[in-house]
Amino acid sequence: MREEYDFKDSIKNPYTKKLKKQVTIRLDVATIEYFKSLSKETDIPYQKLINLFLKDCTENKLKPTIKWSH
Repeated sequence: MREEYDFKDSIKNPYTKKLKKQVTIRLDVATIEYFKSLSKETDIPYQKLINLFLKDCTENKLKPTIKWSH
């Protein structure tokens, strides 16, 4: 290994914006079960399905319809 490396001509990684970030999120049991059952049908991991769904919401600027129970 060298003592020093010269990075003056290096370029920023163009894929860093596409990286995923791990977060903690609390989901209802029914929501998790739904995506897990969908996972079995599609053979796509349920966490990826949740990410794909949220990504679709983001790209299409979808907003949730909230109905508060009394």
